[in-house]
Amino acid sequence: MSRTNFKELLDAGVHFGHLKRKWNPAMAPYIFMERNGIHIIDLEKTIIRIDEAASAIRQIAKSGRKVLFVATKKQAKDIVSEKVGAVNMPYVTERWPGGMLTNFPTIRKAVKKMGSIDKMATDGTFDNLSKREKLQITRQRAKLEKNLGSISDMTRQPSALFVVDVSKERIAVHEAKRLGIPVFAMVDTNSDPSDIDFVIPANDDAAKSISLVIEIMCQAIAEGLNERKAEKDKDSSQSDREDIPEGAHKGKFTALDYEEEPAEMKADDAEEKAEEEVAAEEEESTKEEE
Repeated sequence: MSRTNFKELLDAGVHFGHLKRKWNPAMAPYIFMERNGIHIIDLEKTIIRIDEAASAIRQIAKSGRKVLFVATKKQAKDIVSEKVGAVNMPYVTERWPGGMLTNFPTIRKAVKKMGSIDKMATDGTFDNLSKREKLQITRQRAKLEKNLGSISDMTRQPSALFVVDVSKERIAVHEAKRLGIPVFAMVDTNSDPSDIDFVIPANDDAAKSISLVIEIMCQAIAEGLNERKAEKDKDSSQSDREDIPEGAHKGKFTALDYEEEPAEMKADDAEEKAEEEVAAEEEESTKEEE
């Protein structure tokens, strides 16, 4: 089943490309026609590529891995922070910090710095600082939060990158390709799709277009996370059942636990008891004779 339809894409303006003179020839397979000097994207191909990308992203989320969303252009910032934040995925909507992927340990140190500043505020260390030092540290914390706050939970490199506008985020794409991290991207007619693993030919300038595509990707992530949770719940319930011995019922005793001894065992016990009594009587009579 398709995740979107032609009309939805049309209404969101996903089909509008750039001026013909600004086009990148590598995008030719995704261009349907030219109208009034503007390239029109083939939405039939966009639908196919959206479905492919959403399916792959769902599997990544289901496996418990992270997808890092990158969108620093003005019209995409708020959309990405709102929708991606809702599914607990990391995102970058401010300036891309160079080396964020290729020099990830340094970025993690900066994130930990935020944590240490927060700790200073709670353990009383902050109160012993001068007014000037407090101001400097507060500003440093605010700057770190702005640039790295959205990736504070990302303890290791992401398993994939989702980019809005590959021309603007070329440094992020380059770092991902260097590390072999797959890249999903909205690619407009003025961009080069050759370094992108999952190309979504779409208008990457209109807020409606960006919002629709990001919404579909976030829905796929939510599906993957729900499937992962369902599988975990199923596995835990199965393991609980396996831990209970056969015939036992979670601490409740049954009639089987108190089943009487078989008749054969009772007969053996009676015979043994009779022999003991006979032996005792013989022993007593022997003593009397003596």
